[in-house]
Amino acid sequence: MRVPFLKRGPRSQGAARARTGVAAGLCAAALAAGVAAGGGPAAAQPKAAPAAAAADCSAAYRIEQKLSTGTTWRMCWRFEAKSGLVLEKVSYQPPGEAKPIRVLNSAKIAQIHVPYDDGKNEYNDITDYNFGSGLVNMTPAECPGGTIRTVKVPDSFTGSPNVKGLCTTTRSRGHAYRMQADNNKVFQAQGKDLLIYTVNKVGWYEYITEWRFSDDGAINMNVGATGSLSPFDYDAGDGRGWPLGKGAKAYATSHNHNVFWRLDFGLDGSSAGKVEQYDSVVSPPAGAQQGPTTKTTRTAVTKELAGDAANMRWWRVVSATGKNKDGHARSYEFVPGATTKYAGRPFTRHDVYFTQYNKCEQYASNNVRDCGSPLHGYSVDKWVNGQALTHPVAWVNVGFHHVARDEDQQPMPVHWQGFSLAPRDVTAMNPLTPSALAGQNGRPNAGS
Repeated sequence: MRVPFLKRGPRSQGAARARTGVAAGLCAAALAAGVAAGGGPAAAQPKAAPAAAAADCSAAYRIEQKLSTGTTWRMCWRFEAKSGLVLEKVSYQPPGEAKPIRVLNSAKIAQIHVPYDDGKNEYNDITDYNFGSGLVNMTPAECPGGTIRTVKVPDSFTGSPNVKGLCTTTRSRGHAYRMQADNNKVFQAQGKDLLIYTVNKVGWYEYITEWRFSDDGAINMNVGATGSLSPFDYDAGDGRGWPLGKGAKAYATSHNHNVFWRLDFGLDGSSAGKVEQYDSVVSPPAGAQQGPTTKTTRTAVTKELAGDAANMRWWRVVSATGKNKDGHARSYEFVPGATTKYAGRPFTRHDVYFTQYNKCEQYASNNVRDCGSPLHGYSVDKWVNGQALTHPVAWVNVGFHHVARDEDQQPMPVHWQGFSLAPRDVTAMNPLTPSALAGQNGRPNAGS
């Protein structure tokens, strides 16, 4: 049975039950078809693969973009009924690098968990309601200057398996750098990004899933929620909502959007990456010191970790095989975005998880794969059990507590949540360095 754009509301128990029943049917259908249903290349394997310019997939499922600043991003894509868009074999080739540098084996949304403040309803939009099947058609105006690709969508809610729903385009992001030299000459460049995004409709919400690949090697992952507030939510008389419309009665029930990303790293074509955690402590001035001191320590994360963000704490995944031209190990650093941590469920109580690769572990909660035993657990918090990290998979949790406002109607402005991966020592210098400054590696003007 197909149900177009399932409706939900915390007070509409009949609608909630109907959604649950449909979800079970769709879940079974998706499992029978396999997660790669809808076409696309096979999933990236955990074994190492050379980062070469040769095509990793057919032209229909290949994205390759050389930005005007000289950087080229390459990747393959496929589509799932649950997570929707999956990017695989992602590589980055900035100016001056002879060949592409592999960054990720695969990347996807692994859950959108939506609990309501009154405790009456809670949704796993990826696994319960086949997020991918809600892919909608986009118009050219939604993909300015770009290309909209047709996606074969399993169990599509639109009624057609062919949906014009994948946009690839480029966009300026402002200054990539600016530097005024001693001779007052100004060096500046405007940065360019490759944008890849889809729009998926679940209930009254429409989620924009955006992947932004920058010419300096950064990767930005964001989910934007828009669409409509559910009309079933306009009866929150329990004091947990917010007054919308005329009068002061509370109508819209507040809720959370807890978004998880799953990132399988393959730096330099090898899955044998290392994870490191950095913490800095600031101490007050001592003795003749003019100011406070800061000490930064590195901790090797050798076993699976459920990590909590803290002031001056960060993580990076380090290549086990590749180095830049200065002889430094390549790595990518996690740069968190704004988040509201939801303490209601064990799997949402941590900001990042690093687990050992297991092909059965695909979704951060309500994992629908059969992992052989219920004792294995169905959420990411259960998978942190002391295994050695030889092939790390990162799960990043970014939360948003949505307390509705008058401006959320109608339509609702996009509210974004996400994070970034910043290259750390991937190249020996800024990959966009102008030729006039190419000799200033290390201490600028040293010896002059």
